[in-house]
Amino acid sequence: MKIKTFLGLSLFALSSNAFAENCQIDVSVMDAMTYDKTSMEISLAKCDKVTVNLKHTGKMPKTAMGHNWVLTSTADQVAAAADGVQAGAENNYLKTGDSRVLAFTKLIGGGESVSVTFDTKALKAGGDYTYFCSFPGHSFLMKGKFAVKA
Repeated sequence: MKIKTFLGLSLFALSSNAFAENCQIDVSVMDAMTYDKTSMEISLAKCDKVTVNLKHTGKMPKTAMGHNWVLTSTADQVAAAADGVQAGAENNYLKTGDSRVLAFTKLIGGGESVSVTFDTKALKAGGDYTYFCSFPGHSFLMKGKFAVKA
């Protein structure tokens, strides 16, 4: 009986960790225009909030090779990135109050980390979402698919 209880508690602990992992995503960048992930996936049934942890493992300052993480619908990605260039570095290359931006982190440089936690209520299962870096010129290469499941 003790073995069954231990196994049951172990399985519960593992499922709790999997749940937490599904609602928290770690992504790394370096001194190049690339994320270490080309796609991310969450489940609305498991996550009412999602945390994205961005780590810049490079050495270059944010003025030269800064990166951030921005989430929009795929249809809005190009326009939001273009408008962000006009907003400047002091605004993380994002237009202030841009309703197309669903979540974002601040711009970081080498050795820095940043996180964003956002509510999933604005996301729809099966919706078409893209994450990207809004630093000028980066969004053409630094982007990925953000999948949302029910």
